[in-house]
Amino acid sequence: KPGQIRNHFYPVSQVLNNLDSHLKKSEYFRFLWFPHSENVSVIYQDHTNKPPSSSANWFWDYAVGFYLLEFLLWISSFLPGLVGWINRFFFWLLFTRKKESSDLSHRIFTYECRFKQHVQDWAIPREKTKEALLELKAMLEAHPKMVAHYPVEVRFTRGDDILLSPCFQRDSCYMNIIMYRPYGKDVPRLDYWLTYETIMKKVGGRPHWAKAHNCTRKDFEKMYPAFLKFCAIREKLDPTGMFLNAYLEKVFY
Repeated sequence: KPGQIRNHFYPVSQVLNNLDSHLKKSEYFRFLWFPHSENVSVIYQDHTNKPPSSSANWFWDYAVGFYLLEFLLWISSFLPGLVGWINRFFFWLLFTRKKESSDLSHRIFTYECRFKQHVQDWAIPREKTKEALLELKAMLEAHPKMVAHYPVEVRFTRGDDILLSPCFQRDSCYMNIIMYRPYGKDVPRLDYWLTYETIMKKVGGRPHWAKAHNCTRKDFEKMYPAFLKFCAIREKLDPTGMFLNAYLEKVFY
């Protein structure tokens, strides 16, 4: 079935103060905040019967949005103070025009991940979205040497009844942070990582199971009401630990 994507731009305060309104405008709403700025790109994704139309452009999407950006991020690994400028410049360059396109759903509802990167992604109660993002923004403003690549991606999902789902029994907001690795080069991220993770824990967050985190079993017991129930099921179905690995041992023991 065809899908449609619409892009708009707003100040971060407008989006956070009108979050329910934005959520009602679309089947799949998410937004991208550009750290070290007030800028947000809003994305509405819906099913549609409109014929295919695309705003894709190799020059803007790849020459600028990938090759130039990667080069500037590499330069900023030597001059971290450039990161805020890069975030603001690329928002102005690529995200300040309203865009709309439609195509088959697998082209509209997916995202091409072009960069090598480090990522953290936590699900928090939806009502904590504004509090968490504003605290992260304030921490970056208070510590100018702590830099953050764009974007902070914020998306939403309904609660479910899956025992170890980050959205177990609550409507959730996923707040995803990223630090790129230009040309494979690692950039300092520990302070940003720990600041973000502290905020996520403070507002009742649960980490994405496929992303980086520093949580242990003690953390998960607090985060998941049914964690012990799941552990009992797991031990019954895998009594010898055949399906355990180093990561799962940290989670369950």
